Amino acid sequence: MKRCLMVLLAVAAAAGPVLAQRDFLTDDEVEKIREAQEPNMRLKLYVLFARQRLDQLQQQIAKDKPGRSLMIRQLLEDYTNIIDAIDTVSDDALKRQANIAEGTHAVNDAEKRFVAQLQKVIDAKPRDLDMYELELKNALSDTTDSMELASEDLGRRSAEVAAKDKEEKQKVSSMETPEEVKQQKAEDAKVGVGAPKRKPPTLYRPGEKPADQNQ
Repeated sequence: MKRCLMVLLAVAAAAGPVLAQRDFLTDDEVEKIREAQEPNMRLKLYVLFARQRLDQLQQQIAKDKPGRSLMIRQLLEDYTNIIDAIDTVSDDALKRQANIAEGTHAVNDAEKRFVAQLQKVIDAKPRDLDMYELELKNALSDTTDSMELASEDLGRRSAEVAAKDKEEKQKVSSMETPEEVKQQKAEDAKVGVGAPKRKPPTLYRPGEKPADQNQ
């Protein structure tokens, strides 16, 4: 009995990191995002992926099969990560002063429907709601916040993003040692003032650049 318990614990320990690293996108979706260099295209793709997750969620709710709560939680977690990715792509594009009016309009329209869908699930009070209520409410909250961002004037939002980025850089700079500051200045001199110092978390292949930097 003790040997079996030890084996189970070892398997669980090994599986933990694997489960924690589960990507919220499929391999095919990741490839599509990589191929979509233009931010408006990426935003529309993320909207599509989010819609697909909610369609799958509704199918699970309709089936009402035992043990569905795990699948529902995973769908909601993946959906929420996709919504967060939408905001990340938007902010990154605004930092580069890219025009994302088309993509933002698509996001705003879609997220209005997403909020209604999620609220409908909550109001229906499925029998196993307590098993995924937290994930459901997080999804609704994140979608509402993202929708509000998408409805903002892009000029004002761009200014807010720039101000926040500048504030974060100042905080980092204030914690740097004199040697680190000197090294950073040397790096800035090599790439030019205002050049991005880190790669945007938007799934570019090594060596790829945003579309507006390839011109």
